[in-house]
Amino acid sequence: MLSETLKKYQIILASGSPRRQQFFKDLGLTFKISVKSIPENYPNTLKHYDISNYLAELKATPYKNEVNNNSILITSDTIVWHNNKALGKPTDTNDAFNILKSLSNDTHEVITSVCFTTKNDQKTIHDITKVTFKHLTNDEIWYYINNFDPFDKAGAYGIQEWIGKIGVTKIEGSFFNVMGLPTHKVYQCLNELAK
Repeated sequence: MLSETLKKYQIILASGSPRRQQFFKDLGLTFKISVKSIPENYPNTLKHYDISNYLAELKATPYKNEVNNNSILITSDTIVWHNNKALGKPTDTNDAFNILKSLSNDTHEVITSVCFTTKNDQKTIHDITKVTFKHLTNDEIWYYINNFDPFDKAGAYGIQEWIGKIGVTKIEGSFFNVMGLPTHKVYQCLNELAK
């Protein structure tokens, strides 16, 4: 359905995330994957979704000469916002443990921003989901870290994985946003861009 609407466009997904790539397949889209490494640094004056918006737009900068009249470049960034600070991907096992320990028995926000860049325009959207964890024991946290891969995920966890299944007690908002893409908003935006 959406692929028919977008048939005259080349969709460029600038993301190495296998979850985001799968979402685009699930939406029935034909797209090209292009990944360019860029330092994910942001001004420390930014807060909340301004951080993920900034990073999603920053990720589009290396492509400025590649976007033509028939292409839509899509870049994205996800952060976990907790205790008034942004939690990114953990740097090592101890960092992962400390992040998960801080999320235990508390509610945090997962914010994903998606930037759509065309030849003449750029639009950035974001979505916020509130996630509540039960009290996680140290053994549960270490089991997750040792048996799964928390290192490529903001907030050191994947909600679709074991820790989400045993630990999440409440979710307010889009489940898929927590996985890294607010699919309902991406679908809506792409429909609007194709008009």
